[in-house]
Amino acid sequence: QVQLVESGGGLVQPGGSLRLSCAASGSIFSINAMGWYRQAPGKQRELVATITSGASTNYADSVKGRFTISRDWVKNMVYLQMNSLKPEDTAVYYCNAHVRTTYYTATQNYWGQGTQVTVSS
Repeated sequence: QVQLVESGGGLVQPGGSLRLSCAASGSIFSINAMGWYRQAPGKQRELVATITSGASTNYADSVKGRFTISRDWVKNMVYLQMNSLKPEDTAVYYCNAHVRTTYYTATQNYWGQGTQVTVSS
């Protein structure tokens, strides 16, 4: 089994910054893409940013230029640096990873439990 644990959420004022972290652990043979998604109350979960095994990144238009995704290959961790936060960034942020647990198994999709980010004055 694979576990993803997020940390770093909290309350921040508009214009402020937060850094989210996600640690993957368990039966991991390899990790392909990792990413962050978010879900605001009453809305569907949406992509925030992803990073592939080749270090290619992809961002939602709403966060481009403000958020930066990065990854530590050795520690199986992914980070999301969030700057210039806006009230509309308020949501539960979820870590996602595409993981192979053995050489013979297909890639499976795993999710963390989520961490709350609230941007408010």
